[in-house]
Amino acid sequence: MILPEDYAFMAQAIKLALKGRYTCHPNPRVGCLLVQNGRVVGEGFHQRAGEPHAEPIALSAAGDRAQGATAYVTLEPCSHHGRTPPCAYALIQAGVSRVVVAMGDPNPKVAGSGLEHLRQAGIEVHAGLLESEAQALNPGFIKRMKYGLPFVRCKLAMSLDGRTAMASGESKWITSDAARRDVHRLRALSSAVMTGVNTVIADDASLNVRLTAAELDGVELDRDLPSPQRVVLDSRLRMPLHSKMLSLPGQTTIFCLEGGPERRSALETAGAEVVSMPEDNGQVELQAVMGFLARQEINEILLEAGPRLAGSLLQAGLVNELIIYMAPHLMGDGGKGLFHLPGLVRMQDRIELEIADIRAVGRDWRITAVPSKCCKV
Repeated sequence: MILPEDYAFMAQAIKLALKGRYTCHPNPRVGCLLVQNGRVVGEGFHQRAGEPHAEPIALSAAGDRAQGATAYVTLEPCSHHGRTPPCAYALIQAGVSRVVVAMGDPNPKVAGSGLEHLRQAGIEVHAGLLESEAQALNPGFIKRMKYGLPFVRCKLAMSLDGRTAMASGESKWITSDAARRDVHRLRALSSAVMTGVNTVIADDASLNVRLTAAELDGVELDRDLPSPQRVVLDSRLRMPLHSKMLSLPGQTTIFCLEGGPERRSALETAGAEVVSMPEDNGQVELQAVMGFLARQEINEILLEAGPRLAGSLLQAGLVNELIIYMAPHLMGDGGKGLFHLPGLVRMQDRIELEIADIRAVGRDWRITAVPSKCCKV
């Protein structure tokens, strides 16, 4: 039976899980709370792949007080040996009497077996408490496990009249410092940041995180934020060898069609990983790119690209979420639009969006929208 106090304790476990949001890739964000007689005796969250999961951290903090306690876990405890021992067995050995889980693990290696092991050990198990809130912690992990694809957020900045650049091509800066700081938060949350080669040539963007966790949202970490992988779609290997991102720490991956060996070798010498992809109308096949990245354990991608790549991914149904920063100014009807969407002729061809959130970010507005045509989690 679910008790009234279970909701508050699970909400606390979800807040714990958020502490690992920047660092635990490619593993899911998980929090665990141990409660004995209405009092928290241990807590933990997963910080980094290869290090202890949330449950053993909470058990270590609780010590003997874990005996007979209730464990609140945001994700079904694992039951398989990976880089760390199974958490379900750790809970059993510690003698907890009750386990409340927010959501099942979509990983086929677990998928209910963790809960079954707990039940077979005589532990009272309840699953599904604050499930939607727990799912919101790990959209990329869930999508990768269910569909073999990463979760893609498309970030765009526009004026009030929907322009992303002036007619001259000038685009810095459309939005305020507060909005640009928020973009760094999105980068930090992502496993990879994706763009097209035209954006690299035009802007020489770094696509890295240049703020600390404390500067982003007040979170204190005892280690630096990891750099997301940089991904460039460059069908004909036009990436300049002096591109800023090639000299930065972390990995830069270029997806191309079969290119000249000399150019490929030069880019690899400059620090890039170059991967050939199948062709689709003269460009790299987007579905193949996403499948490759998912196999590399990329959970969440932040797309920062021009209207052509953004439009192609949107029309292919590969964008899960749009994050649009709208600045309070006008840039004129000669400016560039958000998306290049050929083939939209009639009203029935429109791409429907569901507005999930609208809020102020500094002097700008951030709109979060979900396309109706996408592979949803």
